Amino acid sequence: MDYLTIIQILDSSVRLATPLLLTCLAGLFSERAGVVDIGLEGKLLAAAFLSGAVAAVTGSIWVGLLAGVAGSLAFSMLHGLASITFKGDQLISGVALNFLAAGLTVVIGQSWFKLGGRTPSLSGDGRFEPWNLPFSDALAKIPVIGPAYDELISGHTALTYVALAAVPLSWWVLYRSRFGLRLRAVGENPGAVDTAGISVVRLRYMALVIAGVLCGLAGTYLASLAAGFVKDMSAGRGYIALAALIFAKWRPWYALSATLLFGLLEAIGNRYQSIALGDFTIPVQFMQALPYILTVIILAGFVGKAIPPRAGGQPYVKER
Repeated sequence: MDYLTIIQILDSSVRLATPLLLTCLAGLFSERAGVVDIGLEGKLLAAAFLSGAVAAVTGSIWVGLLAGVAGSLAFSMLHGLASITFKGDQLISGVALNFLAAGLTVVIGQSWFKLGGRTPSLSGDGRFEPWNLPFSDALAKIPVIGPAYDELISGHTALTYVALAAVPLSWWVLYRSRFGLRLRAVGENPGAVDTAGISVVRLRYMALVIAGVLCGLAGTYLASLAAGFVKDMSAGRGYIALAALIFAKWRPWYALSATLLFGLLEAIGNRYQSIALGDFTIPVQFMQALPYILTVIILAGFVGKAIPPRAGGQPYVKER
């Protein structure tokens, strides 16, 4: 394996990790506030469909981005209505949203475009264009450093850089701001927050709004990357993001490392579809399943003791 091949695999890892990172950060805010969000998969799928559909109709990915974020926010508010306002089971609410998104996207897509649930292919302004950072062309010819800067650091879309910038921003919000302190307190001891005169319901809804926006960005990125929407295109990324969140122990910087690891595993699986080991050839299906298999192995054997927020999954009932 030569140097350029390594750079290409790492470049692919960053692209594949971007939607995982945004979705993982969405789950981070939600669960830090005490709301378990199994519905990340559904929000991701809804955002991908709406952004792809609207971008195909309007010819603008930016209008599609607004539609994707709006769709994800709508699903977040449904989850909040069921689990915060009506104090329903958060796991059941999230699973129901996943089923709802999987069905609605196909039905509406078929009714709208008559393409079997797909959207028309996106091109031109209907997709995000890669951003070439300053001096990328000039530095490309320099050995070692040039290819790394030109292909690995430069040449990604706007949402990739937004996702990377969201990591330190999330850390600052959660650990250095008053809002973050209150948000984490709601996830640990909502009764104490309520006693201090701060609305638990409002903070949890605000966390779901942030989660909805981040999932909307992730879904739009998927639609742009794949040049349109296809049935179940999220392919379990919402669940992998949850696994990465547990692996990261609900911390932003660890979330970046975990999602990059999962992106690397997927990139390797995509690049090496079949590997010959002597007389035995590893099936392509195994390579495609490799990221999911290693996700289970990592969670089962290498996470250690991951302690979630103490009030996670528990509806708050105000004492009279």
